[in-house]
Amino acid sequence: MENNWYTKSPGDVLSGLRSSDHGLSDSEATKRSIENGPNVLPETKPDNLVVIFLRQFQSPLIYILFAASIIIFIIDGAVDGSIILAVLAFNAVIGTIQEGRAQNTLRALKRFVETKAIVLRDGTESVVLDTEVVVGDIVILQEGAKIPADARILSATNLKVDESALTGESESVQKVSAVIDKVGLSTAEQKNMVFKGTHIVTGNGRAVVVATGLETVIGRIAKEISAVDTEIPLKANIRYLSELIVAVVAIVSIVLFSVGLFFGKPAIEMFATVVSLAVSIIPEGLPIVMTLVLATGVWRMGKRNVLVKKLQAVEALGQARVIAVDKTGTLTKNEMVIRNVYVAKKFFEIGGVGYELKGDVSHKGTIVEPLNHPELVFAAKMATLCASGRVMYSEKNQQWLVSGDPTEASMFVFGQKLGFHKDELEHESPLVSEIPFDYKLKYHATVHLDSGRQLLVAIGAPEVILKLCSKVWHGGQSREFLVNEREELESVFLKMSDGGLRVLAFAESINPPQPLEPHSLNSLTFGGFFGIKDSLRSEVPEAMARAKSAGIKVVMITGDHKITAQAIGKEAGIWKEGDLVLTGEDIDALSSADLERKLNNTSVFARVTPEHKLRIIQAYKSRGEIVAMTGDGVNDAPSLVAADLGVAMGKIGTEVSKEASDIVLLDDNFGSIISAVEEGRSIYKTIKKVILYLFSTSIGEVLVIGGALLLGLPLPILPAQIIWLNFITDGFLDVSLAMEPKEKGLLLGNFERPKKYLIDKLMAHRMIFMALPMMIGTLYLFKVYVPIEALATGFDSLHSSGSNDIGMTKAWTMALTLMAVFQWFNAWNCRSEEKSIFQINPFSNKFLIAATGIVILLQLTAVYNPFVQGFLHTTSLSLSEWGIIIVIASSIIFVEEVRKFFYRRGVVKRGGVIL
Repeated sequence: MENNWYTKSPGDVLSGLRSSDHGLSDSEATKRSIENGPNVLPETKPDNLVVIFLRQFQSPLIYILFAASIIIFIIDGAVDGSIILAVLAFNAVIGTIQEGRAQNTLRALKRFVETKAIVLRDGTESVVLDTEVVVGDIVILQEGAKIPADARILSATNLKVDESALTGESESVQKVSAVIDKVGLSTAEQKNMVFKGTHIVTGNGRAVVVATGLETVIGRIAKEISAVDTEIPLKANIRYLSELIVAVVAIVSIVLFSVGLFFGKPAIEMFATVVSLAVSIIPEGLPIVMTLVLATGVWRMGKRNVLVKKLQAVEALGQARVIAVDKTGTLTKNEMVIRNVYVAKKFFEIGGVGYELKGDVSHKGTIVEPLNHPELVFAAKMATLCASGRVMYSEKNQQWLVSGDPTEASMFVFGQKLGFHKDELEHESPLVSEIPFDYKLKYHATVHLDSGRQLLVAIGAPEVILKLCSKVWHGGQSREFLVNEREELESVFLKMSDGGLRVLAFAESINPPQPLEPHSLNSLTFGGFFGIKDSLRSEVPEAMARAKSAGIKVVMITGDHKITAQAIGKEAGIWKEGDLVLTGEDIDALSSADLERKLNNTSVFARVTPEHKLRIIQAYKSRGEIVAMTGDGVNDAPSLVAADLGVAMGKIGTEVSKEASDIVLLDDNFGSIISAVEEGRSIYKTIKKVILYLFSTSIGEVLVIGGALLLGLPLPILPAQIIWLNFITDGFLDVSLAMEPKEKGLLLGNFERPKKYLIDKLMAHRMIFMALPMMIGTLYLFKVYVPIEALATGFDSLHSSGSNDIGMTKAWTMALTLMAVFQWFNAWNCRSEEKSIFQINPFSNKFLIAATGIVILLQLTAVYNPFVQGFLHTTSLSLSEWGIIIVIASSIIFVEEVRKFFYRRGVVKRGGVIL
C-alpha cells in the first residue's frame, strides 16, 4: 500500500487508481480481482491432530527416553521398554488435546473482518462480499457498517469511525475528505482515510479503495504476527533442563564405561551398567508429571475465569516481572460517561455504573437532589437536546449497547439520570435545524422550538465554544463576562483535563440568526463544562496494589493522549510522581539501547502504534524481563504474540486478540490476572517440588550404581527394577506431589525468578543430602546380603545362574525395597524446603496419603507375588528384614530434618551453602 494517499486530492487518487466517481465496471473489477487476488488475508491450513500429536515429542528429553527404550528392548526385553513408550504416548495425548483447542491466528483475522460492502459498479450501487472488493472500487459508507478495505475518503457528512480495535483510542474519529499535507502520519492521524476492520459510528460518505488484503493496515499486522516467534519461559526452561540431562548422561556414561573397562570389567556388563545408569539419571516421569501439574493449574485457573490455551503458559504468568496493560477495555470499561459537570461556578459529581440510566449526584462530597439545583437541570437539558447518540440494554448480551457516537451517548445518559427523556423532550421542543459535528468546527449545534422561541444548543471543544461566547449563564440568566472570568474558565478546563477527563463545553442562544450557518454562530451564552471519562474498572486499584506487593511492575500502553494516559495511570496506581510518560514520537526518536534505559523510570506509554508496542515488548525482553501483555483489539495482536505471555479479554476482546494470546480472561476482570499470577507461582513451586523429588531419587540411583561399580560390587539395582522405581514408585508419588495445596504468601515480596534449568542452589544441595543416605544405606545393606562367592568371583547380574542366584535375589530384593522406602519418605520430605514434615498437616494433601498407600501395596506385590517376582528378580522378605529396611530408610528424614532446623534459624542463607 502506498502510504501517502491521504496527501493527495480525491481527483488525484481516482486518477492514480484508474477509477472514477462512477466506480469501476463489473468487467474491470473482475479483472483486478483475478490480477491481485481476493480481498482476504492469507489463511494457513491448520495442523491436523496427527501433526500436533507428533509435535509433542519435540524435546531432547523425549529423544533420549526413546533411545533408552530401544536399548532396553534389545538387552532386557519388551516389558520395560514398552512402559517408557506408553508413558510418552500418554503425555503426548494430553498435550494434543490442550493444544488442539487453539485456532490459527490468521483464520481469526479473516473471520473478524469478513463483511459485506456497498460499492459503485457502472454507476450503480451493488452489495458484494468484502472479499470481492478491489482497489479502485467506490465504497458507500453508512452508519453501523464495517469498513471492507483501506480507502481514501472522497466525501463525508458527520462521518465518525470507531478505530479503537486498530489504534487503541477510545474516542471515535471524525473523518474528513480534505487533503492532509503532512507526511509520515500514524494510522490514528490519517483523518481522511478509513481502514479495514473498523466500523462507522455515525454519518455517511464515500471512499475509494486504495488497498486490499495483506496491503491493508490490518494485513500488515497479520504479516507481523506470522513473523514473530516467541518461546514461553517454561518451555525454554524444560529445553535447557533436557539439554543438561543429555550432557550429564553422555559424560557420566562415557566416564563410567571407561573406568569399568580400565578395571577389567567385561564390555557387555559395562554396557548394561551404563544403560542402567542412563535410565536412572533420566527422570522418565518428568514429562507426564509436568503435564499433569500444568493441567491441574489450568483447572484451577479455569475456576477463576482464566482460560489457558497452552499448558506451559499457566506457569509463565507466575514468572512475569512486567505486565504491560492496554488502557482501553483492559484498565477501563471503554464506556464514555459524564462524571463531572461545572456550571454556575459549581462542580457536580455524577455517579452511576457505566451506561446505566441512574446515578447519584453529589456536590462537595454530599449527595444532593438534582431538582433543587436549577443550574444542574439546565446543564442536563442542554445535554439531552444536543445528544444524537443512544444507549439500550441488550437482554441477549446482558450489557448496554451504544448506538451512534459514544460521546453523544454519554450526554444522553446524563440527561436520563436527571429525568430528561430524549424523545419526550424533543416532542415538547422539536428539532428545527442542526449543524452536525465537524472535524474543523469541533462542535455540534442544534436548534429547537422551545416555549415559542428558538433555542440553540452548542456543545464542543472548550477552546472553540469559549471563543463563540460573549456572555455567561448564571442564576438562570445571561450576563456579560466579569473581569478575568474567561481566564478562570480556562483554568477550570485545564484542571479538569489534568484529572484525566475529556472536557466538552456547552452554550446556548435564544432566537439565533436564521438560516443556521456555522459562521453565524456568535454571541452565545456560555453554560459550563462536561467532564467525560472512560471509567476505570473497579477491580484495578486493588489488583495494582497486589501486583506491587508481589514485586511486579505494571506499565500502561495506550493510543490515547499523553495527559489522559497519565491521569488514568495515576488513578489506576500505575503512574507516580517522578515516572516518565513516553509517547510514540519519543520512542521513534530513541535507539533500542536508549529505549531500554528509559524503561527503568517509565510507567505509561501514550500515543503508540502497534509497531511501538512491539518495540516496547522487545525492549523489555532484551533486558531479560519476563513480560506479559494484555489487550483486546486487533492492534494488540502483534505484541500479544511477541510477549512471553499474551493475555486477552474474553468478553470485549476481538477474536484476533483471543487467538493471538496464550491466556484469555473470560470475565474481563483485570484482578484475575494477579490471581492467575498467584496460581502460576504456585505451579512453579509445585514443579520445583516434583523436580526435587525426581532428581534426588535419580541421583540416589546413580550414586548407588556408581558406588557399587567403584567398590567392585554387582549391580545393586537391575534395569527392570530401575524402571519399577522410576515409573511405578515415583509415578504415583510425584503425581501426588503435583497436587500439593497452594502455599501462603506467594504474592508477598519479590518472588524468586526461576533459574535457567529450574534448579537453584538450595535444590541442588537438598538433592545431594537426600541422595547420600540412599547411597550409603543401600550399598551397606546390599553388601551385607550379597553372597561371599559373588563378591569373590564377580557376578554377571544380567545372565547369572547357579547357586548364587538365590542369595543375589535376596540382596536385590533388599536393595530394591530399601530404595523404594527411601522414596516413600523422601516424597514427604519434599513438601517444604523449610517446614518439618511433622509441622505440615498430613491430611492437607490427601493424594499423597493415597499414593503412599498405593506404592506400599505395589511394593508388597513386587516382593510377594510370584508373577512379579519373575521379571523383577525379587523374593519374599521377613518381618525383621522389613524392620531393618524401615530403620535405614528413615535416615533420609533425619538428615533433611537437621538441614531444615538450621535453615529455619537462618544459619544458612537462601541460595548459599546448606548444612
